[in-house]
Amino acid sequence: MKESDWAALDAGKVQNMDSKKPDRRTLRTRKALCEALAELLTTKELHRITVQEIADKADVNRVTFYKHYLDVYDLYEKLEKEVITEIELVILDGERNPEYMKSLIDYIDENRIYFSMIMSPYCTGTIRNKIGKMFDGTYLTICKERYNMIRKDTEFEYLCHYHVSGCLSILEKWENAGYDQPKDLIVKGINELEKRFRMFCDSKYGKKI
Repeated sequence: MKESDWAALDAGKVQNMDSKKPDRRTLRTRKALCEALAELLTTKELHRITVQEIADKADVNRVTFYKHYLDVYDLYEKLEKEVITEIELVILDGERNPEYMKSLIDYIDENRIYFSMIMSPYCTGTIRNKIGKMFDGTYLTICKERYNMIRKDTEFEYLCHYHVSGCLSILEKWENAGYDQPKDLIVKGINELEKRFRMFCDSKYGKKI
């Protein structure tokens, strides 16, 4: 995440621990601690991670850690909330921006350590499930507006879920391969899927708007 992003989200992050506006040094420290935890979650489960491990990886001492967080779980909860909020903003932008998938891939490319944490088998499934549900819900809303659907259509909902799952699988494969392909190639692949899916839906449901 960019330093400005951390500043924007910080007010809700440690409201109960520090009412003063954080300075740049504080923001850098919290960013380092969050990145350290995210990296550790790609190799081990949360309950096996210690404050000392996080502090060592972030190059700070334990006292500094406790100035910002109560414990490892407190840090994880705040990190999860921030990552979900940022991704949600990108996804919700899809209601206005037809190229929101490019924006999402740009976000992932700039925050690889967090996306790797999300996809890690050692991370809790909560964050991944929440993000998946956001994708499903937002994309379904976009498609319903596109085809002017007022009533519930179960078949259509399953088709949208299938398409979203396919897009997420591409992103997961990209992460599993160590981001070995340029992001433009990933954007192109997902856009091609989107194009074909829309052509199918247009022929089946008729484009209304």
